[in-house]
Amino acid sequence: MNTYIVLLRGINVGGKNKVPMADLRNCLEELGFSNVSTYIASGNVILKSDKRPAEIKAQIEKALPKNFKLDSDIIKVLVLSRKQFQAVVDNKPAGFGEQPEKYHSDAIFLMDIDLTEVMPAFNPREGVDKVWSGDGVIYSQRLSAQRTKSRLSKIAAAPAYKSMTIRSWSTTTKLLELLEKADTE
Repeated sequence: MNTYIVLLRGINVGGKNKVPMADLRNCLEELGFSNVSTYIASGNVILKSDKRPAEIKAQIEKALPKNFKLDSDIIKVLVLSRKQFQAVVDNKPAGFGEQPEKYHSDAIFLMDIDLTEVMPAFNPREGVDKVWSGDGVIYSQRLSAQRTKSRLSKIAAAPAYKSMTIRSWSTTTKLLELLEKADTE
């Protein structure tokens, strides 16, 4: 069995698409996944399966609207192996995420969209925002003291935004820890 991280886009955001984590775990276990665990209520799941990532993604995307009251237009699922998720953390830009008191850092995971389609939507403000491209991810950092001047929130208006899910860097690194632990169980 392989251990996977499953990132759900569009659940438990702004009081919409409410999915209780206990119910989500039960739903995924009923689909046949094992060792299902969640981390915070923003759609982070670790599970084990013999299926391929594309099969897991399709199965979960089909099951979610059947089991929960959702606006399914914004719901998407990304399934990454431990190796893929590890690469996101290992291949971060130098210094990225290492000064949380100074910068707010996020990993923006791409879902069924190519980096070349997404990068033009970003328009970082000099001295406030920085973005770097990675393999299936965009690393985003903004100066905390000038957060209100950041242009990164404007990405939400771009059509490509529906093909992204964002995790803070602290959540991303915590998920890797949990993934590593689950992989040894």
